[in-house]
Amino acid sequence: MTERSDAASGPPESSVTADTDKNDHEGRVVHRASLREPGSGTSAAAGPPESSLAAGTDKNGRRGGVVHRFLPSPDSRLGRFIRRVQPDEANFRSPAHHEKVTARLGLWLGVAFLLCFLTGLLSHLIQHPPAWFGWPARPANLYRITQGIHVISGVAAVPLLFAKLWSVYPKLFSRPVIRSLPHALERLSILVLAGAAFFELTTGIFNVAQNYPWAFYFPAAHYAVAWIAFGSVVLHVAVKLPIIRRALATPVDPARRSFLRTGFLATGAAVVATAGVTVPLLRDVSPLSWRSDRGPQGLPVNRTANAARVTADPAWRLEIVTRTGITRLSRTQLADLPQRTADLPIACVEGWSQSATWTGVPIADLLALIGAPPGSEVRVTSLERRGAYRVSTLPGSHTRDPDTLLALRLNGETLALDHGFPARIIAPSRPGVLQTKWVHRLEVL
Repeated sequence: MTERSDAASGPPESSVTADTDKNDHEGRVVHRASLREPGSGTSAAAGPPESSLAAGTDKNGRRGGVVHRFLPSPDSRLGRFIRRVQPDEANFRSPAHHEKVTARLGLWLGVAFLLCFLTGLLSHLIQHPPAWFGWPARPANLYRITQGIHVISGVAAVPLLFAKLWSVYPKLFSRPVIRSLPHALERLSILVLAGAAFFELTTGIFNVAQNYPWAFYFPAAHYAVAWIAFGSVVLHVAVKLPIIRRALATPVDPARRSFLRTGFLATGAAVVATAGVTVPLLRDVSPLSWRSDRGPQGLPVNRTANAARVTADPAWRLEIVTRTGITRLSRTQLADLPQRTADLPIACVEGWSQSATWTGVPIADLLALIGAPPGSEVRVTSLERRGAYRVSTLPGSHTRDPDTLLALRLNGETLALDHGFPARIIAPSRPGVLQTKWVHRLEVL
């Protein structure tokens, strides 16, 4: 049988084999025979043989798939430029760039994120309670603990996130950049996850520092993006679960163990440096913590009377409103009522907390004075004219507690104006933003 020389049939198999550079630097099959000039024995009408097609192209040399149609051709000027400047995943040889490291960092990062998300969700529900939600008044330090965990876990997540990103960032340069539509969606989900995580941690750290260099309302944005971050984490874990299981099932060699140890030490250092805002025993060794002895009467102040535009008014009267009428009491009359003293913490949403000694009239006694049912809900209104927290609600679990006070004194002294003079709410296990200052009205609901 003689060899056919028909141009339409394309080059014989032997000529393709002889002129083939099997793999170029991108891992694609490239044939020099397909690049011959017209008249060199290969007809342009035949097109390249099927085996010579670059990855992602059809028999006519067109790149297929929804995603590939939007990518530059590998042989275009832009495609060649990208190949020259873009490193390959194989160029990164650090032992830290391995799934064993990534999986272990991801495990601890996931724990930190979960704690941060759950305690943040809890704080949101306490401040904006739906009808089905109830929050107990005891133990008195409960909110102090949960919000402390929220801030500490958020701080711990920062170095863990950077360590994990360092471990996986070479995968950004894997080739082909996008293999298919599902692969493109997976990469997009990782981008959403990283963006949401950075947003949550960055805005959270700024909130701890009480610095707000943005125009949006922090609580609403932080809460909304938290759900995006949580959903992205769940999706990411579900997609990567087989890899995570395989990586965690195998031991880590010493070089990779050293990187993990460094990451965990950095996390511990970040926690110790900031945890003093919540853990009193660490305040002397927490250089980045809020110094809780700042402020009048040894207690920090988040919002001053000047910022709230509140001044001392000798004619002030407390209004207690029921369905049957209004009772008005002066500060002197309140001071003549039986007083109760309680040691309670101010636990702020920014994470800092400080215990103090408060003296005042129990809310339960004021309800009894006007004949309101025990455990009634009470709406509290401040003298402050504007502000997201000028009105708060005391649920029955708190109005029933004897340590929920309309406080008149702090640490044995008359309340300073910045701490809520002439009277303020102080209650156990309650966020500081709901411990309403400059109380003007109590309305029984």
